[in-house]
Amino acid sequence: METIIRADAAHPDFLLLVKELNAFLSEIDGEEFDFYFQFNQLDSIRHTLILYLDDTPVACGAIKPYEPGTMEIKRMFTRPEYRNQGVGKKVLNEIEAWARSEGFTESILETGIRQPEAIAAYEKSGYARIPNFPPYENVIESICYTKKL
Repeated sequence: METIIRADAAHPDFLLLVKELNAFLSEIDGEEFDFYFQFNQLDSIRHTLILYLDDTPVACGAIKPYEPGTMEIKRMFTRPEYRNQGVGKKVLNEIEAWARSEGFTESILETGIRQPEAIAAYEKSGYARIPNFPPYENVIESICYTKKL
């Protein structure tokens, strides 16, 4: 059975998934992980989603206000054994719906060049590449996207 819950950044299952996300990113980003990590602190995140399959947390995501009308998608992660099953797409769709209900009209996000699966998923979901927004404007390993909600 599939369940998606809305929570905050202190939820233990969200923290568990974020720990796995950080380990994954540390591995693929290597020495650059610390640079990115500074922009992924949870203290400013109030809206998180957790997707469960049979009571097991398998994916998460979060939104964070960026500027009036625009929210930034943060902390998207699907456990490797659940990838390519549409789980991340469900989290993304629910995040977008939640953002719309909060009055946001645009979504932005940053991902890395070492994450081709994420890039493909965002583009398939209608995200368009944009010039890198702050604080990623001079980071060649970053790719930024936007989508009207």
